[in-house]
Amino acid sequence: MPAQPIGNDQHHITEALPVTAPGKPQTPPVLALSQPIAFVTTADPDRAQKFYEEVLGLRFIADEPYALVFQSAGIMLRIAKADEVTVAPYTILGWKVDDIHASATTLHARGVEFQIYPGMKQDKLGIWNSPSGAKIAWFKDPDGHTLSLTQFAES
Repeated sequence: MPAQPIGNDQHHITEALPVTAPGKPQTPPVLALSQPIAFVTTADPDRAQKFYEEVLGLRFIADEPYALVFQSAGIMLRIAKADEVTVAPYTILGWKVDDIHASATTLHARGVEFQIYPGMKQDKLGIWNSPSGAKIAWFKDPDGHTLSLTQFAES
């Protein structure tokens, strides 16, 4: 069976539904049509709120007892309040951008320092050209989590 369009947004998301034997009903998707929620942790909610709202420009929704709540392109981001934060050694959250140079320049002007990794050919802003043609830049939030910007190659 060919991919079936799902959703009604301007991106015309498509998802391949499971192929089943003739006469057998298809298994409905459980979460394929549900909007994801992203999670990050912070040990300093005031500093995290300022960074995600003022520096990154995300829309602040609420300061709840256990999390700060933001909106990013229709996706909920919950920044969980914790006594201690364990930082993963990899990127935990990223954004797809149309113009990585413009986005990185704006964030740099707001105080974001992009990571430069030894052995990677990155430009002065920290943008790396991946073998796939995507351009990627990494930076850290106030708790040390690695975040990224990605401009995918045009198809």
